[in-house]
Amino acid sequence: METKEKKSFLSRIPSWVLSIITAVLSFIFLFILAYTVGEVIAYISYDIVIVFACFFICRENPNSVWYVPIICNAMGIIAAIVEPNFWITALWMIICGGWVLSLIGAISGALMGRRATR
Repeated sequence: METKEKKSFLSRIPSWVLSIITAVLSFIFLFILAYTVGEVIAYISYDIVIVFACFFICRENPNSVWYVPIICNAMGIIAAIVEPNFWITALWMIICGGWVLSLIGAISGALMGRRATR
């Protein structure tokens, strides 16, 4: 028997689709900010957007905690592999810190989502 509870906007869209949308839009957001305000602020803002997205996506679907942070950070992961100067500059600390924070956000969102479904 199904309840007549209203489902949220996020629960209707698969988590992998939301993760791809997050990856693409945050990457566009990164380049817009990097052009206007500077590189360091742009990367910090990029990381914050991804952390919140991972939290909300995993809160709606706690089982997606295994792949949401990877898909959302796909552009940064590809840059770390392809870019020859990635590990030489100090910017890698901000990006890798964002990876850790997105994992923490995804795990905490999944924990909150599991608690809400019980």
